[in-house]
Amino acid sequence: MHKKPFWPGAWKEQRRVVEIFGSGGETGKTRLGDFHFAGDDAVVPFQVETLDARGRAVQLGSVLNTILERHDYPEEVARLLAEAIVLTVLLGTSLKFEGKFILQTQSDGPVDMLVVDFRTPKSVRAYARYDEERLAEAIDADRITPEELLGRGTLALTIDQGAYMQRYQGIVALDGSSLEDIARTYFRQSEQIPTDLRLAVAKLIERGENGKPVEQWRAGGLIVQFLPESEARMRQKDLPGGDMPDGENEDDDFDETQFEDDDWLEVKSLVGTIDSSELTDPQVGTERLLYRLFHERGVRVFESVPVIDDCSCSREKIRGVLSGFSAEEIEDSIEDGKISVTCEFCSKHYEFDPKEFEEE
Repeated sequence: MHKKPFWPGAWKEQRRVVEIFGSGGETGKTRLGDFHFAGDDAVVPFQVETLDARGRAVQLGSVLNTILERHDYPEEVARLLAEAIVLTVLLGTSLKFEGKFILQTQSDGPVDMLVVDFRTPKSVRAYARYDEERLAEAIDADRITPEELLGRGTLALTIDQGAYMQRYQGIVALDGSSLEDIARTYFRQSEQIPTDLRLAVAKLIERGENGKPVEQWRAGGLIVQFLPESEARMRQKDLPGGDMPDGENEDDDFDETQFEDDDWLEVKSLVGTIDSSELTDPQVGTERLLYRLFHERGVRVFESVPVIDDCSCSREKIRGVLSGFSAEEIEDSIEDGKISVTCEFCSKHYEFDPKEFEEE
């Protein structure tokens, strides 16, 4: 496992920059409503220069809905996977090189695995594995919080830059906390950069083309980091390995927040005011939410990064995997005279003639 800070260095240069100010903003600055909104399924990078903060925000609509409906997950599983998708999209779209960002959980709960795979610059796919019997028992016992469904285990965040590059992986324990809190723990312990984030999922009722109500999944999220030019300011004393105040040691009880930078405390305070509905409401939108949070300080938004539902599976790739099977494994894979494979991500079905894998 390599604990190398990669998020700040992955900040992209964007072509379009818009600064959003309140009614008292400087003359000549673009105001909210004067530019095109990113809309759903597009990550919006932003920067609050006066507070030395940078981040990304997103609302997912049709992309999320397509992924979840394809698998027809129970609602409890769908909500959990949706949170993981939002988190992965926020992090994956920050990468400035060609590669993959993969989020994967392995745990002892009814939902024992979540996998979200983001391929730069914009492709995401995801699936969840769960035990139907244990999930039903958990629902009957009203143990359906994300923490209870995941249980105990690990969350791995992996960056894959290709076959000839070193992979970086950070691992954090699933300890009964929410996915939000687990992600905060990862950044706090592994990246050691002050980071805060919010995730939200909702199932809305909309009117369909025939006038009948239609259920639609939506999700949103925001991540923000404290990145001042001074490294001494960025590396907060309350981070693991940081200097303790005189007369204190790691076993003593003291208020960590008193050692944090005032600008960062303000950012966290503002992010803490976000209501979950603001992250998922299509009438709010990403730029409008950023305006609500930071208009007094001024916030700069950059060109959005689109996100699409796009699986990388193919007949050629699956055939390549099967070609590595032994003759015995090929024989065990044959059913009704053929080898059938279904992609766990996109549910696409492939069939192969066993003769294709006979030794030449």
